[in-house]
Amino acid sequence: MKAAIATSDYFVPGETFINRHIAQMFGGQTCVICGRFNGEDPLGKPLFERRTRLTPADRLRQPFAAATGALLHGTSRLPFGDNRARLADFLRDQQVDVILAEFGTQALVVAQLGNQLGLPVFTYWRGTDASAQLRSRQRVRSYRLMMPRLAGMFSVSRFLLDNLAAHGITHDNAHVVPSGVDVDLFTPGEKRPGSFLAVGRMVEKKAPQVTLRAFAKAAKGRDAHLTFIGDGPLLEECRNRARLLKIEDQVTFTGALPHDAVRAHLQRTEIFLQHSVTAENGNTEGLPTAIQEALACGCITLSTRHAGIPEAVQDGRNGWLVDEWDEAGFADRITQILDSPDRAAMARAARTTALEKFDNAKGLARVEEVLRAACA
Repeated sequence: MKAAIATSDYFVPGETFINRHIAQMFGGQTCVICGRFNGEDPLGKPLFERRTRLTPADRLRQPFAAATGALLHGTSRLPFGDNRARLADFLRDQQVDVILAEFGTQALVVAQLGNQLGLPVFTYWRGTDASAQLRSRQRVRSYRLMMPRLAGMFSVSRFLLDNLAAHGITHDNAHVVPSGVDVDLFTPGEKRPGSFLAVGRMVEKKAPQVTLRAFAKAAKGRDAHLTFIGDGPLLEECRNRARLLKIEDQVTFTGALPHDAVRAHLQRTEIFLQHSVTAENGNTEGLPTAIQEALACGCITLSTRHAGIPEAVQDGRNGWLVDEWDEAGFADRITQILDSPDRAAMARAARTTALEKFDNAKGLARVEEVLRAACA
């Protein structure tokens, strides 16, 4: 078996779930279809870059191809002309058996061609593609038109499948398989008492400013320290806010870090914080990989009732949940955790959850099983 993994940008170090599929699926029997290539290919895979310079003939064809695609398929991004022929040749030369498109928006690009070549096409819904994208009537229409072209689909959470179904986007062969985590690599280490960690892009749907203010209310002057890992548009605002709140000695902003460094922080951190919210444009999480990694490292996780997070964090068992934007409740839970004399049971429950639900070896085996069945 050989799979073509379709993705937008390659290689993106933070997209561990996609890179894992490229590296490990079917024992590494994969190739890559990407929109853009940044010149780095540490996985050493055969690669097709879609967004290359158009040939003179394709420049002439482009307006007609875009209009036809939008009219018939709800998207103007379908491969056409010489570029389409090159992509078809690539798939034949690589002897591909199945196409897995990471994100629904990428499936739109390859579904028709896969059908014409007799290849089963699957997509993997992960967050934005099944939340913010649904604000567009054209995107909803394109997803509905795409469904009969798919052999099946995966989602990182039940929440996203329900979100799609509410817009009339369903498939009989749909499966919930979280992105998962390497539970042999992400393991609990020696925990620093009172250590807190938040990981992710400093963007609206992560609400880092809420996490910071709640931490300040609950932990200011106490033996507690919060580390933020990640960069983004809200980073400077949060740095300034920490100074205004007079907790700069209790908060560290590292910026973006390599994945190995993130893992090292998780292993020695006691409490993981993620106050995810629905962004103004409708963007949501799927089921954050960082939360799955935190659970695997035995971190008590405090998060929100948002998207697929309640499918991982069980309130009062392996962590705590509050409603979106409930800053006071978030602060109260931080206080409760700090005042708890014994946090070991909840930390053990976190690790158990990861072993039972988020072992990526089991998840990958499940995906491969579904793909093989479609090819058979």
